[in-house]
Amino acid sequence: MGEEERLPVHSDEARELPPPPPGREMRRILYSPVDWLKMLARELHWSFVFGVVIVYGVSQGLGGALARVGTQFYMKDVQKVQPSEAQVYAGITSLPWIIKPLWGILTDVFPISGCIVCGCDFGDCGVLCYFLFKMPRLLEIGFCNVQGWFPLFISCALGIVSMLFLSLHPALHIVLALLSLTAASASVAIADVTVDACVAQKSGLHHSLAADMQSLCSLSSSIGALVGFSLSGIFVHLIGPQGVYGLLTIPAGLVFVVGVLLKEQRISSFAYEQISQNLANAGKAMWNTLKCPDVWRPCLYMYLSFSLGLNVSEGMFYWATDSPAGPSFSKEIIGYIMAIGSVGSLLGAILYQYGLKDYPFRDLLFWVQILSCLSGMLDLVLVLRWNLKLSVPDFVFVVVDASVSQMIGRLKWMPLLVLSSKLCPPGIEGTFFALLMSIDNAGLLTSSWLGGILLHVLNVTRTEFDNMWLAILIRNMLRIAPLFLLFLVPRADPNSSILPDDVVNMKEANEAREESENVELVALVDRTDGGR
Repeated sequence: MGEEERLPVHSDEARELPPPPPGREMRRILYSPVDWLKMLARELHWSFVFGVVIVYGVSQGLGGALARVGTQFYMKDVQKVQPSEAQVYAGITSLPWIIKPLWGILTDVFPISGCIVCGCDFGDCGVLCYFLFKMPRLLEIGFCNVQGWFPLFISCALGIVSMLFLSLHPALHIVLALLSLTAASASVAIADVTVDACVAQKSGLHHSLAADMQSLCSLSSSIGALVGFSLSGIFVHLIGPQGVYGLLTIPAGLVFVVGVLLKEQRISSFAYEQISQNLANAGKAMWNTLKCPDVWRPCLYMYLSFSLGLNVSEGMFYWATDSPAGPSFSKEIIGYIMAIGSVGSLLGAILYQYGLKDYPFRDLLFWVQILSCLSGMLDLVLVLRWNLKLSVPDFVFVVVDASVSQMIGRLKWMPLLVLSSKLCPPGIEGTFFALLMSIDNAGLLTSSWLGGILLHVLNVTRTEFDNMWLAILIRNMLRIAPLFLLFLVPRADPNSSILPDDVVNMKEANEAREESENVELVALVDRTDGGR
């Protein structure tokens, strides 16, 4: 009994630990984003995280925010176009994002002079060297040492030249202005497809980190947009829209740094004479993947859901700045409103990362689409001036409207990005992810053009806004339609693989078949030589 009395007591109360000090808990919360970034850098390599921050945060986020506000005032005050025309022109400048598979197929089929980046190649260099300079071997040896800077140099130069052209010509014709804006958009798209390919390829290797990678992209874009929109109105007021274009040469130049630092997997040799065969194999793999119902059904939903949400934002912009019955916001106020709206986008990314990323795709998109329908009614309340009857100032109401709309838009976009990254078969990640993104962008282009047509039909001009409320009502009614298309979206767990096994193993099967054919050919040649 004496020994038993001396035994330690293992009770629940004895194992309870004192709560951590409040200061330590606060430090843990503050440092959790840093720990998250360190985890991504450790698992995916720091150069990947750096590339995402530069391309999404600086180029697309900050630069895109400055370009959006600058272009809106450029079209309205410098080119003096109608709202419906500005809406159509916005779609034209987004055309490079629809042909992203052309950039993507380069990143999968051809290595950059023997270099592959993160499994998703910067393929433009090897192809351009082969076709344009006819010196593949010499240039391969020379450029291999600079780790494929050539394609991103082209992107950088295209962005800088187009922005300088817009900035230095005060009376530029609308056709030349559209060509320059489209070239600038193409420069961003070339860099974007490279990082998209890396995200898609790494999502296939790290299924559990797919949502984290999309969260990193969205957070970088949202934070960059927040900074860009905060400064956009001030810059447009101080130096004008064309001065803002001059500033956009800086984000374009930073993209080149990504090509220098991004980790690459090198290939000792590449048979450039097999270019046509590689193109045929990539096309066949894409077609076989698209025929899979688990792939084409989500693609159809993504296109229809975006195209049915008519974009009348240019009409709202003209109404908010020029309409006598509107709030008549200044340039600075427009920038601040968009900046606060980007906070909503940031909150949407954080909400998805920490609360919604594990929900099934279909369930999450259902509720997000309902919220999108409801939030669209806020624009109707604003245009009909009901907010003033409720004693709510225009600035406060518009800030709430922009924040809610941006947050819901981000919550809809992020699960679709995760879904797209999981639909990419091995070996053609860059091509197929670019194809999926081009489908989304084609839906946005359709939405923009249909919105421009709607504004034109309803006679919404620079001075006439009587039917603006009707355009918003029609847009909101069409937002209900995607709810009836959700059966096209899988209920799959976002952390699991979606593609069937036959599509996932397609690359290995093709390589095994080619190896078998090569072995049989070698054996036939040996027998022929032996007979002689």
